[in-house]
Amino acid sequence: MGIDVGTTGAKALLTDADGAVKATATTEYPMSTPQPLWAEQQPTDWWTATVSSIDRILKQSGVTPDRIAGVGLTGQMHGLVLLDAQGDVLRPCIMWNDQRTGEQCAEITRRVGAERLLQLTGNPVLPGFTASKILWVSQHEPHVYKEVAKVLLPKDYVRYRLTGEFFGDVSDASGTSLFNVGRRRWSREMLQALDIPHSWLPEVTESPEVSAQLSTSAAGETGLLDGTPVVGGAGDQAAQAVGTGIVTEGLLSVTLGTSGVVFAASDNYRVEPNGKLHAFCHALPDTWHLMGVMLSAGGSFRWYRDTLGDAELAEAERSKRDAYQILTEEAARVPPGCEGLLFLPYLSGERTPHADPNARAAFVGLTLRHDKAHMTRAVLEGVSYGLRDSLELMRDLGLSIEQVRASGGGARSSLWRQILADVFETELATVEVTEGAAYGAALLAGVGVGLHPTVIHACETAVKASGRVEPGPAASTYADFYPRYRSLYPALAPEFQAMADLISSHAESEDTE
Repeated sequence: MGIDVGTTGAKALLTDADGAVKATATTEYPMSTPQPLWAEQQPTDWWTATVSSIDRILKQSGVTPDRIAGVGLTGQMHGLVLLDAQGDVLRPCIMWNDQRTGEQCAEITRRVGAERLLQLTGNPVLPGFTASKILWVSQHEPHVYKEVAKVLLPKDYVRYRLTGEFFGDVSDASGTSLFNVGRRRWSREMLQALDIPHSWLPEVTESPEVSAQLSTSAAGETGLLDGTPVVGGAGDQAAQAVGTGIVTEGLLSVTLGTSGVVFAASDNYRVEPNGKLHAFCHALPDTWHLMGVMLSAGGSFRWYRDTLGDAELAEAERSKRDAYQILTEEAARVPPGCEGLLFLPYLSGERTPHADPNARAAFVGLTLRHDKAHMTRAVLEGVSYGLRDSLELMRDLGLSIEQVRASGGGARSSLWRQILADVFETELATVEVTEGAAYGAALLAGVGVGLHPTVIHACETAVKASGRVEPGPAASTYADFYPRYRSLYPALAPEFQAMADLISSHAESEDTE
């Protein structure tokens, strides 16, 4: 069984010994935004939803509790859960997408040093990461901070409710800015720099290891058996990678959701020298992963559809077809390269390779020759170029990529898959199972309880790649246009900053009137 404590709900998934999915259920819960840029959830909501989802898949599948060999956990990374000495939650979880801690990130960087941070943790300190949130609580909620006895990540709070034990895993811990990613253990240097007691942190295991067993009280609530093994599990991105078979060097995944994630397994601990890629422990012993994140991937196409696709949305309503499919059919008649039209996909700022909240989207190269179909294709190509930026950073670190595996809503488009294969100049495939991180957690549980000897074996048995697309003749065209795309951000960045300053000054003027 795999359990995913996600951003919008808790998903439970049941597989058989060969990895075939037997049942899934998701129970949603709310997120609160008590102030602009804040994002919080109640950990107790995760537990209530987890219990509900487990109950539903047991009823749906007809599987009896004695046949559940083990439970694997995954979930949203970076969230801060604070418990007191009695194990009670002290405040709502500060989530991964909370942006309140910019000042604390700068303070941690000053205390430790930017270069040393990369050496220790593999990443710069970002507002989404856990360490800056701890510092924020110490400075803004001292009455809460003085009661802290344990610091947990979201999935590990659910583990605590399942077992009564405090454990984490190396992949999830990698996203806290408190973990020595190269040595796969908590960093005493980071803890000392931030005055955080080591006793607050859970013991960490490798992802496929059994960490604890289901408690009697949790058995009564969930319907599972007392003593059922609970495996370490992984953060959502590492678990997602296990679920798509990205567990050996040479394979890369591209997830085309609202954001875009480029993920590669690495046999060695590699750190991008400027911190442009995330470097985390993977869900396999002695393996790491590199990850780049684009903030508006499928989100760019959705924005385009909602803003400029009125005709296609109306046609979709009349014909009972998908508006995205209509748009891509129109775009398919445009030659690769869009006759010189480029799109920068920075609708939400950017994260990789340009960590710039002021970056903005743009169409560049418009002429009277271009029509709407050109603009549609330019969006698909621009997102693909932006994702290749992460791939190039990985190649610069010595990774040789043999196959790309695409998932997410955007990967349903045959045109977009071909564009990606051409832009990446690499074979692209899709995977048959699309259940995401919960599926990876279930596979890790199978390894932990001995159904598979290794994670690699589990993935070779359960994860099947299909729908292979080879780079076509358009690859040479994209090879010519990609450098032009890369030149645009450096040229426009000063104007992005100037525009942000201008907007800010006008907003301040209006506030004083």
